[in-house]
Amino acid sequence: MYEPTNCQPREKVALIVPYRRRKEHLKIFLRYMHPFLQRQQLAYAVFVVEQFDSLPFNRGMLMNIGYKEAIKLDSFQCFIFHDVDLLPEDDRNLYKCPENGKPRQMAFLMDIYDYKPAPNSYFGGVNAFLTTNFKLINGFSNLFWGWGSEDDDLYHRLLRHNLTVVRLSLTNSSLVQIARYTMLDHDWVNPNPDREFLFKEGSYRQKYDGLSSLKYEVLKIDVTPLYTHILVDLRPKLPK
Repeated sequence: MYEPTNCQPREKVALIVPYRRRKEHLKIFLRYMHPFLQRQQLAYAVFVVEQFDSLPFNRGMLMNIGYKEAIKLDSFQCFIFHDVDLLPEDDRNLYKCPENGKPRQMAFLMDIYDYKPAPNSYFGGVNAFLTTNFKLINGFSNLFWGWGSEDDDLYHRLLRHNLTVVRLSLTNSSLVQIARYTMLDHDWVNPNPDREFLFKEGSYRQKYDGLSSLKYEVLKIDVTPLYTHILVDLRPKLPK
């Protein structure tokens, strides 16, 4: 946990970073993000949640695990769920806690799309939640294995609980350029073929699929000066 020495922040922020086989990206991310966050005088901790098993990558489940493990270690008022390949370009893009009932979508202008605004329904990349609001919606779905649609499912979870997504472009159009992000180069992966079916069925299972149904095994937790590394196995365990 980093805390500034010349002020007393009113809130603690946890950054959750889902991860697997992106060593160079992680080095760049940590080298860039720590000075960025410290210039904002935040009290924060970074949690890198690494998927150990050979199953398809499950971004939503890793986010949920990061939330669960972080609240065991400290009292965080909010969480920022952050892809490892996205870097904020402007120090005025504040990584502080959002208002109650108003989760914040932070990365909707990206260099790879020539900074064209993402659709209002986009809720991926980087987003911020009060701890209580993330618990209210039961977190991410655990069922999206492989690339795609777990963020769309999350967006609809917010809507079903009457939460309002906030973006800088909605509060003040003159501030929209603050929300620019650089995306690090990476290989594109094939989308999950079941993502559309899972997305359509999301409303029926939200109460039972998420933080409340999370099952995993923590293989190792290493607390380092730069981040807390949580290595997890997502494979279901057979009864002995």
